[in-house]
Amino acid sequence: MVFTAKNVVAGLGEIGNPIYRLLSKHLLCVGYDIDESLVDIKKLQKYADVPTSFLHICTPFNEKFDANIISLCERFAPKVIVIHSTVSPNTTSLLQKKLPIPVIYSATRGVHKRMLSDLKKYTKFYAIEKSAPNQKWAATQYAKILKQCNIKSKKMSSPLTLELAKIIVDTTYYGWLINYAQLSNMIAKKHGVDYDEMWQFSDEIHKFLGNRPKMFPGFIGGHCVIPNLSLIDEEAFWQIDKINNLYAKKVKDAKSIAKKYVKGTQSYDSK
Repeated sequence: MVFTAKNVVAGLGEIGNPIYRLLSKHLLCVGYDIDESLVDIKKLQKYADVPTSFLHICTPFNEKFDANIISLCERFAPKVIVIHSTVSPNTTSLLQKKLPIPVIYSATRGVHKRMLSDLKKYTKFYAIEKSAPNQKWAATQYAKILKQCNIKSKKMSSPLTLELAKIIVDTTYYGWLINYAQLSNMIAKKHGVDYDEMWQFSDEIHKFLGNRPKMFPGFIGGHCVIPNLSLIDEEAFWQIDKINNLYAKKVKDAKSIAKKYVKGTQSYDSK
């Protein structure tokens, strides 16, 4: 079979690997990572001369993020870049000013250990700067790719809105909810009452109103909720980290406590 274009997924970790696997089921897609043990080298070399249509960025955000993307662009010469990583506000806008091709931001949602199925479950939001070259064409082509992969999509008005949405209403909000569970568990322990029995009082309220979610009071680990606080760097939000550390000191089994799932919520270390 002769292919006229390929997709490249850069960064084959907990986000990139599921995206690579999903795209590969429907399109010609190759993976790339600085860790060569994660890469199908033969496939990468086989399709090296096939032009790259979309370069999907799934690498961790750090001080070299922009430089790494520019380097990847020079290597693969894509027509469009799609950033799936969680990034700080205005990253897409600043990167777009450095590149002559359209840059799309498309935040990822889901639990890492079931990311492949969650990619199909959640709507994949995306956004592109109005000043980006060929922005309408790029957005249309990206939506077509998602549709081919049976992923629902929705375009937001700006990358900044979506960048903030990922941090503010996903991981950080999740951290606040867990904090309240931690605080309420410390109070329950202080007074010698059962946490689960106490929270039964909210079951029907949450059932009818949907605004009393019960979270499991575990220690916030992983590499999303707490690390993402530095991306927004709002002083008030650092209380999440402070309460989390306080909880580890006050509750002896905070880090080893058995993981539970509460209906309608995720486990505390799912990010």
